[in-house]
Amino acid sequence: MLKELARAKINLTLDILGVRADGYHEVEMIMQMIELADEVELKKIASGVRLKIDGGKNIPSDEKNLAWRAAVEVQKFVGKDLGVAIELKKKIPSAAGLGGGSADAAAVIRGLNRLYELNLTDNELCKIGERIGSDVPFCIIGGTCFAEGRGEILTPLAPIKRFNVVLAKPDGEISTAWAYKTYDENSAQIHPPTKTIIAQLQRGDYDAAFKNFSNVLESVAIKKIPAIAEIKNKFSAAGANVALMSGSGATVFALTDDDLTAKKIAASVDAAQIFITKTF
Repeated sequence: MLKELARAKINLTLDILGVRADGYHEVEMIMQMIELADEVELKKIASGVRLKIDGGKNIPSDEKNLAWRAAVEVQKFVGKDLGVAIELKKKIPSAAGLGGGSADAAAVIRGLNRLYELNLTDNELCKIGERIGSDVPFCIIGGTCFAEGRGEILTPLAPIKRFNVVLAKPDGEISTAWAYKTYDENSAQIHPPTKTIIAQLQRGDYDAAFKNFSNVLESVAIKKIPAIAEIKNKFSAAGANVALMSGSGATVFALTDDDLTAKKIAASVDAAQIFITKTF
């Protein structure tokens, strides 16, 4: 048996540049991996894919699950039936903008590479990941990255300072498809200066970077779940260096470099799910 951690992500910025000819959205994002993680256990079996899920609600345990699809895509890539039993121990909330499903898929891809000693390169692993979802390549690489294209074109950045991350997910779910479709009908007038933020982060000017952090999907998400704005305001009032929605929502994250302030921030809101973790 082999174990992998499937770490969640947050979006320090998320910008949409337009709709591509293939129907996907052209994006620019600064993505950051965090310590919060699902646990993934892989075991060899004679053939096929089996999936068991411990924790989480309404998560499919068949071919609709990205972890299952990841195993199938690895098998297709190498042209072999790499039988695997997968057990997911869910910690990352689903439909939360934290990339939980993508993280699980990435962990299965990495894990099968190790379990069957396939010796695939990171580039090959990411090519497999692209077939499953735009966030999967980042979840394979991790760290801090600038993402372009559909989100699959990655430029690794120097690691940022280690911050406490407070996460609050309010009641309600926002599908990525709905968020992008609604955004197309109500596109943002102000966009994050992504390249400027990257330069600020790279030289350690965090105060300046925090002032520029932005997620263009926030405006549409808040219309559906007003609690997102309430959480952001409470996080800021409690001393967060920055408070922002991650991905397509509805989770809001706060960053602080002080442990006591992180606890104060977490205590300031009454959300359905609250976590204190760190950047990774």
